[in-house]
Amino acid sequence: MSVRLAELLLEKRRITQAQLDEARALRDARGGDLGNALVQLGFLSADDIAALRGVQYGVRRIDLARLKIDPAVLDLIPAETARNHHIVPLRRSGGTLTVAMTDPRNVAVLDDVRFRTGCTVQPVMATEAAMAAALARYYDDGHDGAGRTVGGRTLDVAEQEPDASGGPDVTQAAPAGQEIEIVAGDEARGQAPAVRLIDAMLTSAVQRDASDVHVEPYEKDLRIRFRIDGVLHEALAPPLRMRDAITSRLKVMASLDIAERRMPQDGRMRIRFRDRGSTRRIDLRVSCLPTLFGEKIVLRLLDKARLLVDMTELGFEPAALECFTANIHRPWGMVLVTGPTGSGKTSTLYSSLARLNTPDTNIVTAEDPVEFNLDGVNQVQVREAIGLSFAAVLRAFLRQDPNVILVGEIRDAETAEIAVKAALTGHLVLSTLHTNDAPSAVSRLLNMGIEPFLIAGSVNLVCAQRLVRRVCRDCAAPAPASPASLADIGFDEAEASTVTPLKGCGCDACNGTGYRGRIGLYEVLEVTDPLRERILASGDVRALRAAAIEAGMLTLRQSGLRKIARGVTTIDEVTRETVR
Repeated sequence: MSVRLAELLLEKRRITQAQLDEARALRDARGGDLGNALVQLGFLSADDIAALRGVQYGVRRIDLARLKIDPAVLDLIPAETARNHHIVPLRRSGGTLTVAMTDPRNVAVLDDVRFRTGCTVQPVMATEAAMAAALARYYDDGHDGAGRTVGGRTLDVAEQEPDASGGPDVTQAAPAGQEIEIVAGDEARGQAPAVRLIDAMLTSAVQRDASDVHVEPYEKDLRIRFRIDGVLHEALAPPLRMRDAITSRLKVMASLDIAERRMPQDGRMRIRFRDRGSTRRIDLRVSCLPTLFGEKIVLRLLDKARLLVDMTELGFEPAALECFTANIHRPWGMVLVTGPTGSGKTSTLYSSLARLNTPDTNIVTAEDPVEFNLDGVNQVQVREAIGLSFAAVLRAFLRQDPNVILVGEIRDAETAEIAVKAALTGHLVLSTLHTNDAPSAVSRLLNMGIEPFLIAGSVNLVCAQRLVRRVCRDCAAPAPASPASLADIGFDEAEASTVTPLKGCGCDACNGTGYRGRIGLYEVLEVTDPLRERILASGDVRALRAAAIEAGMLTLRQSGLRKIARGVTTIDEVTRETVR
């Protein structure tokens, strides 16, 4: 890396001078280049470095997954040369050959390609993950696809021999409970094609902060998408012939039955992600679903290092945070967190436990599934198949002398009844419900058969929440809106005339989306004595909501409006997730 890259990083405000100095010190101590040092320290991802390299060297960055390459062009470079150099030829125009590379500075590779083809070489940039997928798509043999014919019958992947390259067989399972090592870049060469592709896929997902990976088979193609900041993005397009090899490899990694293709399966695995000296450990939940053209696999990435346990960073407004914090420190009662799947309820609950987790407090949790292991907390995995339900675990908890009980979800009347009784008998109970807003939690409990006087006596606070995407700070720019349109979404006249929303223009840091990261919108309803009287009187949700707003509760929409005014998120995000 030249000094010019350092200047580029500082100019674009991608890193600070202190971070640059730290990266230079690591580079000088361990060798390598500045880009690798920045990735190892976690200041930038490998994709960030690839994009910046393109800017630095004046080389275009392309998406290999979207290209269709003429076989005649592929024949210009032998498969072994393409694999060794990590390159793919894209097109030939007269005497110029366009070649995708991960390192366009490599003069030796450019000279070798020029010598072999007799063409002038024009390099373009591609990421490591996209390159691995393209090499598998265009150059690897079909032995890792849907099977090969031997003696008149087709062998399934599970029956095939190990890959001829000497890499591990895709059906070689890691012993139960052990970590699976994922390597990236040059270190992954020599492995079986499916192994190499999955390693590259997981590497890219981790570097791009994806929360989920979707592997989806269709009639004529195979699609891999990443969910980043709550939105799905197409990431890779492996050849269809690799479908069964990829499926089998992922199922083996998750200790699932590769012979069972008719029923859904769920599993877990832990990977040790290693990329040029930097190591991280990440848990993955694996869900396998039979579809018309094969098994769809969804991987949920659970990176404990990125779990927000500092409540001040979640997005609470100051008054709401003070109210929430006061109620989770009460010795008994119930605190409920509500919202749809994927709204950040787990982060809020784990943040609460982080505040309560002290040596003199006995905390027990019943979860389905246990997403993160928390030191000092006794966590129990619910197993409905053997009768270990939430209700059964809760009964056992009451004999374990707990101070704090976390119930992953109140799903039925039995669980609700036991949780309410636990809250009334000297325990602090934290749990979740699926409701649209905070007041609706009362009607949900009433519908489960809980008496109004039990709800009024046990529930201390209900917190409804949603997640919205943050405006990318690197490319944020004013996006003025008319006072009338701002008034339409909930701003009063005085605010509508002064607020100037922001919107991301799209840059390398946010992959052109204009958003980077997410933040919560919170509606915190504290059950005070006047509200308890309303619950006892009728339990009417509309009356309860009106009384809570009159007492100072901020609704989800109002929480969103405050973040629009501060330039944290956009009008589109708030109107998508909330109603007036």
